[in-house]
Amino acid sequence: MKNRIRELRRAQELSQEALAKRCGVSRQTINAIENDKYDPTLALAFHLARQLGCTVDELFSPLPEGN
Repeated sequence: MKNRIRELRRAQELSQEALAKRCGVSRQTINAIENDKYDPTLALAFHLARQLGCTVDELFSPLPEGN
């Protein structure tokens, strides 16, 4: 799963810590998601999308086949 969290977070001038607080998770969780080390729960994905002003589909996309 590829995501645009870092891109959208930076565009809004939010730190990982600030986004994490808004979503009720740790900064390390945001870092892990941004670095494709962790896939968020569906509930967290919706919360991230809401906080970043987009849909879950706009935030996450599947990796191309073969990756």
